[in-house]
Amino acid sequence: MQSPTPFRAGMLAAGAAAVALLAGTLSTGVSHAADNESCRPDGLYTTPGVDVPYCSVYDADGREKMGADHQRRVIGYFTGWRTGKNGQPAYLADDIPWDKITHINYAFAHVDAGNRLSVGADGANNAATGMTWPGVAGAEMDPSLPYKGHFNLLSKFKKQHPDVKTLISVGGWAETGGYFDENGDRVDSGGFYTMATNADGSVNQAGIDTFADSAVAFVKKYGFNGVDIDYEYPTSMKDAGHPADFPISNARRAGLNKGYAALMKTLREKLDRAGAADGRHYMLTVAAPSSGYLLRGMETFQVQKYLDYVNIMSYDLHGAWNEYVGPNASLFDDGKDAELAAANVYGSAQYGGIGYLNTDWAYHYFRGSMPSGRINIGLPYYTRGHKNVQGGTDGLWGKAAASSCPAGSGLTKCGDGAVGIDNLWHDLDDNGKESPAGSNPMWHAKNLEKGVVGDYVTQYGFPADTRLTGTYARKYSSALVAPWLWNAEKKVFLSTEDEQSVAAKADYVVDRGIGGTMVWELAGDYGWNAAKGQYEMGDTLTSLMYDAFKAATPYGAKKSGTALPAEAVDIAVDFTEFKLGDSNYPITPKLKITNNTSVALPGGTEFQFDYATAAPANASDQSGFGTKVIRSDHTGNNIGGLKGDFHRVSLKLPAWQSLAPGATVDLAFNYYLPVSTPSNWTVNIGGTTYALKGDLARGTTVVEPGGGSPSPTPSPTGTGTPGTCSAPAWSAGESYGGGTTVSHGGHDWKSKWWTKGEEPGTTGEWGVWQDLGAC
Repeated sequence: MQSPTPFRAGMLAAGAAAVALLAGTLSTGVSHAADNESCRPDGLYTTPGVDVPYCSVYDADGREKMGADHQRRVIGYFTGWRTGKNGQPAYLADDIPWDKITHINYAFAHVDAGNRLSVGADGANNAATGMTWPGVAGAEMDPSLPYKGHFNLLSKFKKQHPDVKTLISVGGWAETGGYFDENGDRVDSGGFYTMATNADGSVNQAGIDTFADSAVAFVKKYGFNGVDIDYEYPTSMKDAGHPADFPISNARRAGLNKGYAALMKTLREKLDRAGAADGRHYMLTVAAPSSGYLLRGMETFQVQKYLDYVNIMSYDLHGAWNEYVGPNASLFDDGKDAELAAANVYGSAQYGGIGYLNTDWAYHYFRGSMPSGRINIGLPYYTRGHKNVQGGTDGLWGKAAASSCPAGSGLTKCGDGAVGIDNLWHDLDDNGKESPAGSNPMWHAKNLEKGVVGDYVTQYGFPADTRLTGTYARKYSSALVAPWLWNAEKKVFLSTEDEQSVAAKADYVVDRGIGGTMVWELAGDYGWNAAKGQYEMGDTLTSLMYDAFKAATPYGAKKSGTALPAEAVDIAVDFTEFKLGDSNYPITPKLKITNNTSVALPGGTEFQFDYATAAPANASDQSGFGTKVIRSDHTGNNIGGLKGDFHRVSLKLPAWQSLAPGATVDLAFNYYLPVSTPSNWTVNIGGTTYALKGDLARGTTVVEPGGGSPSPTPSPTGTGTPGTCSAPAWSAGESYGGGTTVSHGGHDWKSKWWTKGEEPGTTGEWGVWQDLGAC
């Protein structure tokens, strides 16, 4: 497919077509290893023995350098198929608002039959490397480059905008398990599924090595700054992904997570080695699902440590793959989601009343294991919608069931998707018929709202005298942060985005220290053409985000909300033995603790860690380790958003259970909504609290427990030796207004707003107390 497909078989929701990541022209010149380590983002894996030139992309705080007016990312998907050669409007590199964005993701490359990264055979019809646009202003080729097509133009404009980074995005909905040949026919080759995972579920390391080597060669050849993997989906949930892939993907479900982790580790290491040789850091990112259903089958999303950042596909949360009518990409849950209500999510004590089909939930899922600045939320520049909607409020949370499903959708039950003039960007089913989806670029939706039939409709097969039926009234839910169009006469519901919702999401990004936004796709943005009296392709929403971000504070660069110890010990913690598919509820993996130090851990040794508030605070164990949540940044449902990031958990080795050097112990862990890899671990050994090596925290030194003082190393902001403090001591029973300074735990703290009972040092980087440092 070459657009967001309307159907997601076997899932509650999913992210669509791709996501991405880019990176702009990078400086050359390799700096010393110590300097490079100071620029490494918190939690990012470093290939052993390689001096990775992080400082070519990141500053001394581990934040990405994107230009003085880009404090947060604006990542735009640029697709290869809007060439204008099919008679429909073109969107070329010259149409990109280069000064408003930070990264461009080119969609898509694929995994070819030989397990190599490819965009197909070179030739005049290859949009990526061979096509030209004679006579089109801005589409003149750079003659100094040995290739033409979109890649030539991207390279040409990058020279003019050196802070913009470009990544090659691989896969997507239709090309995860295959690819399109030169005739436009899909080849069911197996793609990511067979490249990374053998038929018996084992890791296909040979296929992975071939792909990773080709990826390194590809980014060097075409001037990209990195690789974005859009693998939809390496989950153990049956019938997830493209229906054409099910014969291959379902047979490998038990091994897909292992193959995915091996793929990302191999890519990271090969890109690191190439970067060290070239004096530039090559980036690695993924398009990640936002669906709680899909993520439940992805264990703890163990690959995040290999990624520069994650782009969350926080859209396609509702659509015509089922009958439930709701927003495409709401920011928050409102406690009324009809799909979740039907599944008794709100009524289940185990779920804690947490609705998990919204952007805020997906962000917090990843925040449990990553700094906020290494996460980007996704925004759709396209609509989803139903027709014949029954019930709901102006269609919202109504139902629209279809009597039949599109050929090839893999569904036996689906929703009644909007069609015709309400489905301009539709795909075709396996019989060549329109797939009902209500899929439109936002510029077309804005014309529907205004009652305008744009002159472009003839390019999509509609007569020039097309007339609209009914009125498309704009509706908006401030609780959800979601606009939609409601045509009461046709009973058509189209979920949209516009200035109001995007401005609210931009504020959300700024307020929470999030890295930025990613949009699918740039060609859906809109601008008003006063001469024609219609909306057309433009940059209204992208410009809005740029304006909101350019003067923002720097994004959150630390994984932990509080300072971790500067000394770390080598004790490994791994979550293993996840049950597969629909057998994995509740989620009951084994937590394996391995003592790689030279010191025995006595019975009663306490470990603490954080997991995301995207899951309720009811984690436990079944093995006598006394696992309990000792502090929560959020309790209750998530209507209006989760209020904090972490639950803090304590567990202790049983009194009778010591752990000798080299020994391992397992406990049966238990939780109810998926979480990304628990992080911010500490262990108390002999009265001293240490971090764990595997957290990859900046500013930590790995030591042996009880050993001598390490040599000085960079330490996280806010650490220091307690001393005599002049500010009044914090009191749990006292109220403090904004701007009040108190002392607590050897530090001075300043309140950002009114607070009472919130202990300084526990509210996180973006909470009420700002750490002013040791006193």
